[in-house]
Amino acid sequence: MRRIFPAALVIAICLLCVGTHGHSLSAATCEPTSSDALGPFYKPNAPIRSSVGTGYVLRGVVRTAKDCKPVAGAMVELWLAGQNGEYDDAHRATIIADASGAYRFESDIPPPYYGRPPHIHLRVSAKGFSTLVTQHYPAASTKEAVFDIVLVPTQ
Repeated sequence: MRRIFPAALVIAICLLCVGTHGHSLSAATCEPTSSDALGPFYKPNAPIRSSVGTGYVLRGVVRTAKDCKPVAGAMVELWLAGQNGEYDDAHRATIIADASGAYRFESDIPPPYYGRPPHIHLRVSAKGFSTLVTQHYPAASTKEAVFDIVLVPTQ
């Protein structure tokens, strides 16, 4: 038993290192993010800000489907219904992804409304990529989520 445990530990550590060292992902792991409905409440030119409330944090990395590299400067527009179930300018934001493609957004916990589950709308655009419209659906009773976005190059 003593000989099996150290070998298993070494294998586990090696697998962990292979999976995280260098932050490189294979192209197979960068499937394009599925699109979803824009909905009737999109308004362009939301203010640049990373917070429209407190209680729920959504973060992720914008990447290219071509080789999984980060898309620095991607514009991530977000909007959601307020606690009253209505859309308003106070619950709209635009975030510019940093040099590593990362974004972070904080809002109130999205409410359900009109029979729809809680959700946050996203419209993600970057030069050289097709614009993506999608939605994030928070899991029940969560206060934080990672939602990575994978864009498709136009060329």
